[in-house]
Amino acid sequence: MPDGSRIAARVGPNAVLQLAPAMDRVTGEPTRRTLFAPLGFDPLPDPSTMIDEARVTALHSALRRQHSENAREIFVAAGQGTGDYILAHRIPHAAQTLLRALPARVAAPILTRAILAHGWTFCGTGALTAKSGPPVIFILSDNPIIRGELAPAPLCHWHAAVFERLFSRLVHPRAHAIERACCAAGAAACRFEIDWRN
Repeated sequence: MPDGSRIAARVGPNAVLQLAPAMDRVTGEPTRRTLFAPLGFDPLPDPSTMIDEARVTALHSALRRQHSENAREIFVAAGQGTGDYILAHRIPHAAQTLLRALPARVAAPILTRAILAHGWTFCGTGALTAKSGPPVIFILSDNPIIRGELAPAPLCHWHAAVFERLFSRLVHPRAHAIERACCAAGAAACRFEIDWRN
């Protein structure tokens, strides 16, 4: 019997919406619409509505499977777009100005706490925790976006790009995010490191 909590679980619409312009640029709009339509994403979803995480998982999986040669580029661009959306619409300008004025060692924990507070929007039924740094470490257990995937290397390029965009804009311009471990590659959790010292 299906798990009711997973059926009801939701993920923020940027997990879908930001893929569209990235795919349109890399593969063309007709190709993107062919991928999106069978999953109910053509037309694109309402940007104010959370989306069933199972449908988001299916879309990300289909993109990796059907466009493997371009998937990483598309996911990175979509993650950057998601970060830009958050900066434009979710973090007050005054807060951004304050974070940029603070030393990185002070700004990083503040941003980390804010991400944890809103992690449900991109983690769905997954569980997000963090450790202070540098490097700052985010640990995402049972990541729904890659649930059921098997791969020889980490797959969470979208998540890593979101983290990198936010930290590079608000903590330090050299901030770089790397996924060191991934559920799809057999790890217990997806583990992202964000560092700005090198």
